[in-house]
Amino acid sequence: METAPPTTPRTEPTDADVEAFKQQLGRPPRGLRAIAHRCPCGQPDVVETAPRLPDGTPFPTLYYLTCPKANSAIGTLEANGVMKEMTDRLGTDPELAAAYRAAHEDYIRRRDEIEELKGFPSAGGMPDRVKCLHVLVAHSLAAGPGVNPLGDEALAMLPEWWRKGTCVTLPTDSSKDSPADSPAGAPKEDTP
Repeated sequence: METAPPTTPRTEPTDADVEAFKQQLGRPPRGLRAIAHRCPCGQPDVVETAPRLPDGTPFPTLYYLTCPKANSAIGTLEANGVMKEMTDRLGTDPELAAAYRAAHEDYIRRRDEIEELKGFPSAGGMPDRVKCLHVLVAHSLAAGPGVNPLGDEALAMLPEWWRKGTCVTLPTDSSKDSPADSPAGAPKEDTP
């Protein structure tokens, strides 16, 4: 994509946001703390999840990509070997490896500001490999450009997923009978 979606402020989730999440992933959210980024269509596309789920289970994926259109496009990148290529570059490019380690430290710092998870890794394979582009892109969208170099790279490879319309259709009245335009499947990484 020529221009990444603009950074948006972190906001408290509204009832409409929770409904959008339900349609995007096909279930209610667990451990939802905030909307970390909004798609240019206006719907949430990255949520911030509590480091521990309500039952106390540690959940290291602080930023979770919810948009099924973005998730599908990222799945295509993963299927085309982008993660392996990025991991290989980490072993040969010391500057990239240092920037990716800084992204890992940023992720851990943000999570630990909410609740420290001693002994738990960050997410997405950071700091030594690339395990899940969904997490890296979510981190890039939530933190803004320049924080996660491989998340930024993956984001730049994506099409403008919002251009063909929103991924969900929210009800206009209280009946809530309107189905989602596109049922969502969760990415491979942990799910809130």
